[in-house]
Order: sequence, then C-alpha cells, then structure tokens
Amino acid sequence: MNNQRPTLKVSEGCIQLHGDWTLAHYGELRRQLVPEAQSLQRLDASQMTSLDTAGGAVLVELLGVDQLRALVTDHSDLSAERQALLLAVVEAKAEAKPLVTSPTHWIDRLAGLGERVVSGWLQFIALLGFMGQVLSTWLSLCWRPSRWRITALTAQIQQCGLNAVPIVALLTFLVGAVVAFLGATVLANFGATIYTVDLVAYSFLREFGVLLTAILLAGRTASAFTAQLGSMKVNEELDALRTQGLDPIELLVIPRVLALVISLPLLTFIAILCGLLGGAMVSLISLDIPVVQYIAIVQQVPFKHFVVGLAKAPLFAVLIALIGCLEGFKVSGSAQSVGEHTTSSVVQSIFVVILLDAIAALFLMEMGV
Repeated sequence: MNNQRPTLKVSEGCIQLHGDWTLAHYGELRRQLVPEAQSLQRLDASQMTSLDTAGGAVLVELLGVDQLRALVTDHSDLSAERQALLLAVVEAKAEAKPLVTSPTHWIDRLAGLGERVVSGWLQFIALLGFMGQVLSTWLSLCWRPSRWRITALTAQIQQCGLNAVPIVALLTFLVGAVVAFLGATVLANFGATIYTVDLVAYSFLREFGVLLTAILLAGRTASAFTAQLGSMKVNEELDALRTQGLDPIELLVIPRVLALVISLPLLTFIAILCGLLGGAMVSLISLDIPVVQYIAIVQQVPFKHFVVGLAKAPLFAVLIALIGCLEGFKVSGSAQSVGEHTTSSVVQSIFVVILLDAIAALFLMEMGV
C-alpha cells in the first residue's frame, strides 16, 4: 500500500484528517499545526488511511489532552482500534510530568556563582585548618632535634631552590630588559630616559623580583608537591606511614615548607640581581648609560624598597607550599584526580600570590612605605 501525504483541514468547527498519520510523516505533520484547532467541535477521520502513536502525539499537541479525549469519545467516527490507540496516547501524555525548567537563565548563573563562593570559602577554611596543623606539628618538633629531617630538608632545598635558579635568572633577566626598553621608549618623549634606571630598580626591588619568582615556584614547585603527595596517596604509601606510627605532616610536609621558606628569599635576591642586570644591558646598549652610572643610580634607591620586596618572600613560600601539600592530600584513588588537584594547586597558588601582593602594595602605599 502506497503512503499518502497526511493533511488536515479545519472548516465549520470540524477537523478533517487525511492520509497517513504515522512516524514517517511526523515532521510534515508538525508543520501543519494550526492554533485555531483549539476550538473545534468534531473530529472527522473517515479519510485517514493509517495511524500510529506518532500521529496520535501530534493530535495531542494540536488539540490538547482534554479536547482530544472529548472529541475521540463523543464526536468522532474512528474505529474502535484507532479510538483505543488515541485514548492510550492521551492517557500517557496526561500522566507525563512536564520538565521543570528554570524561568530565567540568570537564576542558574546566580546559583553557580553561589556554589563557587561556598566552594572557595570551604577551601579557605581547609587551608587555615591545615596551616594550624602544620604549625602545631612544627612547634612540637622545634625542641626535639633528634626528629629533624635534615636529609629531607636538604633534598627539597636542592629540588625547589637550586634547580630553579636557571629558569628564575633567565626569566627575570628578560623581564628586566623588557621593562627597561619599554620605559626608555615612553620616557624618551619627555626627555627623561635617565629615569629608566629608577623604573627598573624600583619595580624589581619592590614587586617584580618576588612576584615573578613566587609565580614561577607556584607553577613549578606547588604542582610537584601535589603530584608527589597525590601519587603517594594513590599508592597507599601515606596509609603505610601512618600504620608504622609516622606522621605524614612531620615526615613530608614540614621539610617541603621549610625548604621553600629558605629557597624563595634566596631566589628572590637572585631574581632582583638578574632583573637589574637585564635593565643594565638595555641601558648600556640603547641609552648609552655606562654601567658605573647605572650602579650609582641604583645605589641611591632607598634600602627599604629592597626590604619590602624580600619580606614578602617567606609569606608567599609558606602559602605555596601549604596549598601544594594540601591539594596532594585531597587526591582520591585515580590518576585523573592527581591531575585535577595538581592543576588546582597551581591556580590557587598563583591567585593567592597575586592577591596578597596587590593587598600588600595598596597597604604599604597608604602607609607611605
């Protein structure tokens, strides 16, 4: 039997159905929906050649559950089989619960923002608790030299500090050269290229030296701490340590924190020197400022700016180490979790370093330091 195109006609309060009302013509049926069908009084299906549940669903969408039930029951010439089919579709549609959707998109966005705020607050509380736990453990070890982990501390200093010297020195040297070049380009318009030296000196002594070093270690060292501790947790090595009566905080965390506290100020000092050296190279080549004059200008910068920059290094070191170790302890038993928490530790460390540096800069500026 050949398929016949389905059509519907509305005239004088009656809806007339023609052709095959089946799944094969579902798209065509949907395109024929008309709003005036909601006020019809009779259903004429004498010219309908076939009907299935897809056609019945279109009729429900066209007429509505209540109206189609009334038309099928009282005002139609459908066969008993088709009448039963339509009534089954009507009952199924009536029992189906509508999807609950949010009335507006901004509610979903506001809910997502609230979830992020709560998550950030919980992470902050967890970091404070972990910091207190590490501090109490460290204070209990201060009076017990026999329990100091000198070998582990030395190994971490080599890994965190000594091995990071080349990348820190190269990066800060290049940034110092870029800052000097940009400063010279702008200050040349005012005939004040000599102040390029002051620009480089002030920026690296107060901000760039410690900030660039902390960001580098946040990406290099915090991720290493998280990956190391996370892998140990996945392999159940932390549980093994606890079974043997050893404290993972004492054995693993404190040497890493102390190593970073020792290494970051030293790396900051190297970063300041390399940044000034990069500025000196640009000043000598592009501005014809001799090295002797460059050093004489740098020596006129107040010593307090160097102290301000160096004093932030231990604080940044503690936070970077704690975040890296805490994220390592949060790892669950999968490689994917190790990667996720490693990424999280890097993002959190960089965010905290930049945030605290901005707060410190605003505070010290208001205090006149």
